[in-house]
Amino acid sequence: MLDLDTKIFMNAYEGKVNLVTELVDKNEKYVTLTDSSGRLLLHWAALGGHDQLVSYLLSKGQPVNAQDDTKMTPLILAASAGRTQTVKILLNAGAEVNSVNEGGHSALQYSASKGWKEIVEVLVTNGADLNIQDSQGASALHRAASKGVTAIVSYLLECDRPINVNSTDSYGNTPLHLAAEEERADEVQMLLQHGADPNMLNKDKKTPDQLARFGLTGLIESKK
Repeated sequence: MLDLDTKIFMNAYEGKVNLVTELVDKNEKYVTLTDSSGRLLLHWAALGGHDQLVSYLLSKGQPVNAQDDTKMTPLILAASAGRTQTVKILLNAGAEVNSVNEGGHSALQYSASKGWKEIVEVLVTNGADLNIQDSQGASALHRAASKGVTAIVSYLLECDRPINVNSTDSYGNTPLHLAAEEERADEVQMLLQHGADPNMLNKDKKTPDQLARFGLTGLIESKK
């Protein structure tokens, strides 16, 4: 059986608002208590998307930019889980939009990779840096292009914010390399229209055109 100090984190994730607030009101230790991964109640409430509880915990003084043992913040967790309203609450409370975790991943990178377009828009509107690269050198555009998240690739390219369309990851791949290799015709076409270089070489001396099975032109034509 889980002890109370362990169970309260599960309760926060599950959104048991009355139970958690009662315990916190009775014992202030729960404001600063962290679990075995260094997470506060706020981390778990944000991950679960429980906005009333998130607001309550913020009002009790839990720091909005608290990091767990892997430097995950409540904002990164909420963005990764697709919790749009929670993301808005955290940003309004002063969450650092460009904070990154241990792997260098930002909230924008997670939401772009998972297809959470509304969250991507909220983050960008609040100053998210489109060019942050993780420990593997991947940007939000790399992630969205490789996953074929067409709406997000389009938004990132057209949102009138500075973006390096030819940035390279640790393998020398640009977003166009990744889109071509995954046969993402729509993404390839959009990237080319926004200045992606089809002749850039990655570390294997391959161009995006060479990575596409029938070349970039063949890939685009095959989808018409």
